[in-house]
Amino acid sequence: MSTETKTSINWVAVITMMFLCGMIAFVTYLGQPLSNVWKAQEAIKNSTMLAMLGNAMVFVAYLFMGIPGGKLLGKVGYKKTALIGIAAGFIAMAVQMLSGKLPMDGGVALPYGVYLVGGFIGGISACLLNMVVNPMLNLLGGGGKRGNQLNMAGMTFNSLTATVTPLIVGSLVGAVTAETSMADCDLLMYIALGVFAASFIIISLVTIKDPEQAVVTEKIGAFAPLRFRHCLLGVLAIFAYMGVEAGIPNVMTQWLTAEGGPLAATGNAAAIAGAVVAVYWLLMFVGRLIGAAIGGKVSSRTMMIVTSGAAILFIVAGTLTTGIAAKMPVLSGGVKLVDVPLAAVFFALCGLCASVMWPAIFNLATEKLGKYTAAASGLFMMMVFGGFVFQIIQGLLIDSGVSFMVSFIVPGLALAYIFLYTVGFSKPADNIEELTK
Repeated sequence: MSTETKTSINWVAVITMMFLCGMIAFVTYLGQPLSNVWKAQEAIKNSTMLAMLGNAMVFVAYLFMGIPGGKLLGKVGYKKTALIGIAAGFIAMAVQMLSGKLPMDGGVALPYGVYLVGGFIGGISACLLNMVVNPMLNLLGGGGKRGNQLNMAGMTFNSLTATVTPLIVGSLVGAVTAETSMADCDLLMYIALGVFAASFIIISLVTIKDPEQAVVTEKIGAFAPLRFRHCLLGVLAIFAYMGVEAGIPNVMTQWLTAEGGPLAATGNAAAIAGAVVAVYWLLMFVGRLIGAAIGGKVSSRTMMIVTSGAAILFIVAGTLTTGIAAKMPVLSGGVKLVDVPLAAVFFALCGLCASVMWPAIFNLATEKLGKYTAAASGLFMMMVFGGFVFQIIQGLLIDSGVSFMVSFIVPGLALAYIFLYTVGFSKPADNIEELTK
C-alpha cells in the first residue's frame, strides 16, 4: 500500500505544472513582437534599445525577486506561491493593456513607462512560477530519474510555448505602421488575461501537497556558494547564457523588422519575423528532447563544449553572410517557404545549441556543493538578470550606429566565456568535499 502511494503520480497536478511551464514562456516572450509596436512610435522611432526594453524588463524582476521569492515559497508554500505568480501575471497584462488606453498627446513617455512597469510585473510572475514548477515536478515524479524526466518534459513544453507565442502575437499584431498602438492589440491582451484568469481558477481547484521541508542544521547565507570558484564562475556563465537565450531572438526580431531591413519590402514584416524567430524556439524544443534522450550517456561538460562551440561558429557564420538570401520554412498562414537572410538561419540554429545550456551549466556549477546547492539555486534565478543586461548593451550599440550584424559580437563574447568556463574553470576544487561539510 505504501509503495503504491509513493510511486503513483498525481497527473492532474503534473499537467497543471506543465501548463505553468508554458505560461512562463508566454509572459516572458510576449514582449518581443510587441516591441515593434512601440518602435513605430515617433518618440522612440529607430531606437532599438528602447524597443527591446519592454521585453528586457521581464529579466530585471529576477534580480529583485530571486531571494525574496525563495523566502515567500518557504513561508506560504508552493500552491499559494503559484497563485501569487499567476495573479501577478494577470496584473502585468492588465497594466500593459492600460498603456494602450493612455493618451499620447503629451508624448509617449507615460504610456511607455506604464508598459515597462507591466513588463517588470510580468517578470515577477515568471520568477515565482519558475520557483514553483521545477521542484514540484521533481516532487511529483518522486525524485530521481522520473522526477528529472518530468522536469525535462516541463522544459520542452516551455520551449513549445515559446515557439507558438511569437507566431500568435505576430499574426495578431500584423503589419505595424506609425499609427499602430497598443490599443490595436486589445484582442491579444484579452486572450492573455483570459489565460491567467483560467489558470488561477484551475490551480485553486487542484490539490498540491507541499514537499516536506528538510531540517536545516546550519544557516547558510544567500551568497555563501560564491566562495567556491566553480560555482562563482558558473553563476556568471548563467548570467552570460541568458544574454544568449533572450538576446539572439529579440535582436533578430528588431533586425528583421527594421525600416529598410531585410523584410521591409514584404509589407508583413512583423508576422514573418515572428515566424522566423519561432524557428529558434522550435529548435530549442527539439534540442531539449535530444538532451533528455542522451543526458544519461553524455556528460554535461561534453554537451557544453559541443553546443557552445557550435553556437560560436553559427554566430560567426551569420555575421559573415550578410546579403545572402535563403529559403526557410515558416508557419505564416500555413507552412510556406519564405525568403530570409541566410544569417537568420544561422542565428536560429543557436536555439538548438542553447537548449541544453541552462541545466548543463547548473550541473557543472553545483557539482559537489552539497548543502550549498539550494542557496546556489537562488543565485541562478537572480542571474536571469543577464537577459536584461546583454540585450540593453546590444541595443545601445545598434543605436550608436553599429550594424545589427556587428552587434552580434555581444552574444558571441558571452558564448566564448561559456566555452572557456566549461573547458577550464568548471571543475570543483580537489578539496571540495572538506569545504562543503
